[in-house]
Amino acid sequence: MTDATINKSIFLAAPRETVWDFLTRKDKLALWFHPAEADLAIDQDYALIRTGEDGTVSKQCWGTVLEMNKPVRLVYTFTIKPLGGALTTVIWTLEECHEGTKLSLTHEGISAAAGEAAMGLLMALDAGWDKHLAELRKAAG
Repeated sequence: MTDATINKSIFLAAPRETVWDFLTRKDKLALWFHPAEADLAIDQDYALIRTGEDGTVSKQCWGTVLEMNKPVRLVYTFTIKPLGGALTTVIWTLEECHEGTKLSLTHEGISAAAGEAAMGLLMALDAGWDKHLAELRKAAG
């Protein structure tokens, strides 16, 4: 079986530095993705959290920041509970484009991490990224 990779791009009417902040700062991440425990930092673990209706806080997704080339490229490992701790990789690329930013996402390693559950997880992550990127478009411009 070949590995399936999720690739998405959106255009934002905001400079790369602004978009970078939405990808790395905990207050900005909360506006479109999930609240973070802290700002993302190179070689540091991160956790994006969810607060349940009963007030219980749990990790939504987590990993380690592998690369931060501000404001051009961000790379981190990524996992969620259904992956049972297996890591995938998320790569963000920010390109200047007509006084705004073209933001591209590559999410790879899902098939290898998910095994037999790969198609269901690919579909769920694909739809999830669509939802989150739409929220980012609203939040960042």
